[in-house]
Amino acid sequence: MLAQLVNLFKLRIGFLIAFTALAGYAVTPGRQLTAIEVFLLGLAVLLSSASSGAFNQYVERDLDARMTRTSKRPFVTGRFRHSPIWLWGIMLLLLASVVMATVLFNAMVAFHVFMGAFFYAIVYTVWLKRRSSLNIVIGGLAGSFAVLAGAAAADPGLSPAAWLLAAVLFLWTPPHFWSLAIAIRKDYAAANVPMLPVVIGDQRAALVILVNTIVLVAVSLLPVFFEFGLGWVYLTGAFLGGGLFVYKNIQLVQRPERSSAMSNFFASLVQLTLILVCAIVDIHFLAS
Repeated sequence: MLAQLVNLFKLRIGFLIAFTALAGYAVTPGRQLTAIEVFLLGLAVLLSSASSGAFNQYVERDLDARMTRTSKRPFVTGRFRHSPIWLWGIMLLLLASVVMATVLFNAMVAFHVFMGAFFYAIVYTVWLKRRSSLNIVIGGLAGSFAVLAGAAAADPGLSPAAWLLAAVLFLWTPPHFWSLAIAIRKDYAAANVPMLPVVIGDQRAALVILVNTIVLVAVSLLPVFFEFGLGWVYLTGAFLGGGLFVYKNIQLVQRPERSSAMSNFFASLVQLTLILVCAIVDIHFLAS
């Protein structure tokens, strides 16, 4: 049962999203949160992400049933009954996250927490996923809102560093998911989901991913050149992670197949992790 709930609420993704919010807080000068407040900030973002993840699976039961990767999800297998009561639970979960953000922090944190869930659940899942190859581009703003939610806990006015980190998340999401889409293109084609590789083919999609990643890496280096407090630790992490991601992208262009696509997918996770961890270390450990 626990494994099914982790699957339903997409908690692995949720923890990553919550971590991006903590990084957004870390790079933003302003209010200093206690350890408990930092935990509750992450929890509010995690609950919001979990609600949108569960809504995604509730709405996409028909798509999930046609894809090998998602065919074991609980609404598909019948482990969880596809009942409207789940929608009420999902809405209550989102409400709890927004109320928590409002009471413990401020209205801007609550706004960004809500918008992150809204973009993933409604903009991406309901409006765009079945209709446009730009689905994950626009839907990727969900991760950016998590960064801004964390930043707003320190300063509701947000900082240039927070906006740049949000831009990094926005640019990171498409090549991350498009790499996976190349690896499981047949699944998306069978489900009639217009992911970019399905629409334009693996080779052209790999080239788009490479261009996107080069822009991403360039933007990820920008915080070092402003007075944001990010120094050599962040620069090292962004440079090494970005270099690995570009290298794997080039390999993907040369061999647009499942193995190189998955290698690129995992390289994207390494890059993002290095950026987030090094930003936090640079600000809260070396600058203190």
